[in-house]
Amino acid sequence: MTWVGRERRSSSIDVEAMKVFTGGERVRLEGLYVRVSGSHGEESWLQAQRKELRATSTGEIVKVFRDRASGLGEDRPGLSRLLRGVADGSVSVVRVTHEDRLARFGVGWLTHVLSVYGASLEVLHPKKLSSRDELLEDFVSLGTTFAGRLYRMRSAENRRRLLAESGQCDAGRAA
Repeated sequence: MTWVGRERRSSSIDVEAMKVFTGGERVRLEGLYVRVSGSHGEESWLQAQRKELRATSTGEIVKVFRDRASGLGEDRPGLSRLLRGVADGSVSVVRVTHEDRLARFGVGWLTHVLSVYGASLEVLHPKKLSSRDELLEDFVSLGTTFAGRLYRMRSAENRRRLLAESGQCDAGRAA
């Protein structure tokens, strides 16, 4: 709170944070986040994550946020909605089954952003790796991610070429 002349002013973030307090004890508003990397055929993995998170919930589940996207990608609508929920105070605890479901890298930064808004991150199955093993795992994840991107690029080029050859698409539009 700050004083401006004779008036006391609070930021909207502080006001929203005060709304989730009842009787001195903070209400546990859980946002469950589930993610798979593939674009199809992995619905059972999303369901398994959701089921496990629901079964271990100890608060009020606000919503299950889901994405079908790479953990490195920035275009994840489910994660964006989750972060908006944290910012507006409707989510106070973000829960995931594994840290890499939230992000492949930068989870520390996301945890910091959550804490700025008074929220926390809970990981059901935290990593128990030595720093050397964690670095090796990160290196393998990078290689896998870039190989997948190259494969998708090559697949897209092949689809465009086949469409152009079949006459379904002119070569200028296929490029």
